[in-house]
Amino acid sequence: MALVLVTGGSGFIGHHLVEALRARGQRVRVLDVRAPAAANADVEYAHGSVLDRDAVDAALAGVDQVYHLAGLPGMWAANKQDFHEVNCRGTEIVLAAAMKRGVSRFLHCSTESILFPYSDLNGVPAEEALQPANAMPGAYTRSKALAEHCAAKAAAAGFPLVIGTPTMPIGAADHNLTPPTAMLWYFLQKKVQPHLNFLVNLVDVRDVAMGLVLTMERGRLGHRYILGGDCVPLGNILRMMSAMSGRRQFPVVVPGRIAELSAIMLESIADRITRRPPNGTAEGVRIALAASDLSIGKARTELGYSPRPIEPVLRETITHLLARGGLPASGAIEHHALSSRAS
Repeated sequence: MALVLVTGGSGFIGHHLVEALRARGQRVRVLDVRAPAAANADVEYAHGSVLDRDAVDAALAGVDQVYHLAGLPGMWAANKQDFHEVNCRGTEIVLAAAMKRGVSRFLHCSTESILFPYSDLNGVPAEEALQPANAMPGAYTRSKALAEHCAAKAAAAGFPLVIGTPTMPIGAADHNLTPPTAMLWYFLQKKVQPHLNFLVNLVDVRDVAMGLVLTMERGRLGHRYILGGDCVPLGNILRMMSAMSGRRQFPVVVPGRIAELSAIMLESIADRITRRPPNGTAEGVRIALAASDLSIGKARTELGYSPRPIEPVLRETITHLLARGGLPASGAIEHHALSSRAS
């Protein structure tokens, strides 16, 4: 049976993708700098970074298909160049090695945040546009846009590549608190909840994992498929969370310009003084202000993608966060109080 490589397979989406592949009888190898939270005897683990050409090439030995999920999420890093190194150069390295090895199919995992209309799209639907990297609102989105440009270029040259684009996945097994889950935990702790009432597209991480498998199996080469769920204003999510948690909380809508100025200040303090993730970033606010309801119609029609309603997994996530106190074992969280979108 063909061997499948999942870069970033120890991460939140990666873990669920590996489980989905195992359920389909696939042989799986994981390339990650961190070992999986739970070891499986039938899953190979290769320790290594996507920036290590030798480790990538070794991990690709005997591989037929590649799911490239490895990346640096979030909106803040002490060294902004890290976003470009991991998300863009890492993608270039994995793509080049996969092309050299002649894999039969390659899936590049992208993010919805590079698709929002930051520039004039000339009437093209946001979910079909591939905007220039210089139109992006910050270092994270620029790095992800450049990575997708690399993937699109490889596909245009004839490499068998498809693109899967998750929105904001959540679920109970988010052991390290990815940005969407960290956002939920942040608001759970607040009695008064200042926020931008932007559109949030939450999706069960298990649906994202299955959507990636369907994209690999059924997606048209060179095409992008958006893997999202329910798109609702953040204020609605906060009211649902309050009811689910039994906590009396008070959402307060913050004007966009005030949110952006506050985030710039918080980010400046983090960059120059604390060197710790701030509660908001200018990039996060700008993404939120541009957020739109991206269509999953193409994934439904062409892949048979069918995400479940978001309420059950939101309740499951809230229950899990309250039971464990939210914090990962390391205590290190990157959250964005005013907005948080990353994949």
